[in-house]
Amino acid sequence: MRVLLVEDDPLIGEAVRVGLARLGITIDWVRDGELGLQCARSEPFDAVVLDLGLPKRDGMQVLRDLRGGGHLMPILVVTARDALSDRVAGLDAGANDYILKPFEMDELAARLRSAIRSRSGRADPVLRSGDVVLHPDTKMVTKNGTAVSLSAREFALLELLMRRPGMPMSRAQLEERLLGWGEEVASNALEVNIHNLRRKLGMGCILNIRGVGYFVPRDEQPCSH
Repeated sequence: MRVLLVEDDPLIGEAVRVGLARLGITIDWVRDGELGLQCARSEPFDAVVLDLGLPKRDGMQVLRDLRGGGHLMPILVVTARDALSDRVAGLDAGANDYILKPFEMDELAARLRSAIRSRSGRADPVLRSGDVVLHPDTKMVTKNGTAVSLSAREFALLELLMRRPGMPMSRAQLEERLLGWGEEVASNALEVNIHNLRRKLGMGCILNIRGVGYFVPRDEQPCSH
């Protein structure tokens, strides 16, 4: 999951960045509304966490501009404005959720997952592909009911593919979704992670179409070794 955080308070922003990163969520952080709007329009984020009291462009205007421009990614407003009128205005402007500061990181992560599930039309938080089951909330993966240990990057890659079963994603798309700004990785890191996932879960659990990309099969078919 790749999330854009638009927050001008350095303490809150750093706490959210570190806290969500520990939960396996890739965070890109900007500190003003104008830059936040530009980034949300141009980058493929899974969701936006948006403060309201921002310099250069108020968060409410950012929200209205994104929705007015047809951008449908989940947007979670986090703010200290606790008046009922503010909450109603935020939701009416297109926010998927409204979270009052201070908040716990686990709750923010859970609300992000819920908003993304709703956006994709999934009511069940559990992802399945054949005999592989992934639990986004507990970070657990099982194959035939047996727990499989994955690294944080392996889990993030598998979750990204399992949210789009049968839909190939190119190397560039996968790296764009999995990596934050300024994050450097080895040129073969994606292939190494895919190799490790196939070794742990079976060769058939991640398929590829040459020149197109990688995908997981839909959950009707079991993963083969």
